[in-house]
Amino acid sequence: MTAPVPAELDASAAVLAARRPGERFFCLELPERERFVLAALGTAAQIELSGRDRFGAAAAGARGLAGRTVGAESGEDPSAPPAAGPVLVGGFAFASAGGAAPEWASFGAGRLVLPELSLARRGDEARVTVNLGIDGDEDPEALLERARERLDELVPAPMPVLDPDPVERTRVAGAAPPTHYESAVARAVERIKAGELEKVVLAREVRAHAPQDHDPAPVYDALRAAFPECYCYCVGTGEAAFLGASPELLVRRDGARAQTVALAGTTRRSADPAVDDYLGEQLLRSSKDREEQSIVARRIERTLRPVSVWVTASPDPGLVRVQNVQHLATAIRAQLAEPLSALELAGLLHPTPAVGGEPREAAEPLIPALEGLDRGWYAGGVGWTDLADDGEFCVALRCALLRGSVAHLYAGCGIVRDSVPAEELAETEVKLEALLPLLS
Repeated sequence: MTAPVPAELDASAAVLAARRPGERFFCLELPERERFVLAALGTAAQIELSGRDRFGAAAAGARGLAGRTVGAESGEDPSAPPAAGPVLVGGFAFASAGGAAPEWASFGAGRLVLPELSLARRGDEARVTVNLGIDGDEDPEALLERARERLDELVPAPMPVLDPDPVERTRVAGAAPPTHYESAVARAVERIKAGELEKVVLAREVRAHAPQDHDPAPVYDALRAAFPECYCYCVGTGEAAFLGASPELLVRRDGARAQTVALAGTTRRSADPAVDDYLGEQLLRSSKDREEQSIVARRIERTLRPVSVWVTASPDPGLVRVQNVQHLATAIRAQLAEPLSALELAGLLHPTPAVGGEPREAAEPLIPALEGLDRGWYAGGVGWTDLADDGEFCVALRCALLRGSVAHLYAGCGIVRDSVPAEELAETEVKLEALLPLLS
């Protein structure tokens, strides 16, 4: 059942305050897009994503779940925000066998959850949805009591705040020495110059060891305040939380329309507007960054064309500016010729060369060999899909996995022919600044 709630309710704060020990939760916000929020608690049903065909199997599982779901159709409420009604929330790892490292154990290769309770808002419209998984033998009154208990736990609540001056300091250390990353970049450039591939994205991991367990709530609150133009997300398993602020859309599906963004090429920001504009102009004129960006855009267009009536892209990249960095970006839209779901489109596009490489077949085995780490959900996807196959997933970037007192932070760079190892290492440091100050 879905019903209106006051739009002024801070949905993420209410959900994070009401989470029970050990239960799954989910928050996704895009503040600059009409204050869009989707926040969810508990598990009424779930679908695991695993194996090479994990997206196709998940899409089939979602359609099967839709056939077993009884409730009001979302189309009956034309003013309802996107993601109102029953939705599956969650995400997936970068690799089909990703999430095997101990810190990622509760995430695995991917998981979508139909929550017991979800809140969706856009603009001045907000809805709450309650989902009950029924085994057939439960008393109707007991089911209603379960729903009432869940709703009663959802009350307005403030977000906890970060301690601005902790007594004990957090220790920050790379999972591997910086020279390891520079060496990996140098070896990738050698492969590219030898003609084995055009581009490969390489990431590194940094860990923040705190004196006490990391609390995802105040970190998430700080992210959504600092990055209103980004997808701010927090996925909790009860054991760990994966959160971040990503500027990159993987795919959005609304009926027969699909949207995505080719994002590649990065430079820093400046507090001086004149310097900031100068840095942006330099990025737009950079042959190295333009090459990196065009590789991504061409692959996305080539991938969408066989399943679309038409595909259109901006003729030239523009700038996407977030708090600490700015990127080259090309918006891409398509009219679908086939009824592909949001999950199937995500599987078709993932991984784009913005997080993987080109050609894909050459880059994929090279990435773990050079990085020496399990990316887990870093550079995978986080988002939602409804039971009509619409939905939206962002690329999970600018992120950290919080597990106990250890935070695992990830940042990567696109390596092309002209990449310089020291410069790529410096770029990862800039990207890590999205989260590292909040965690240390």
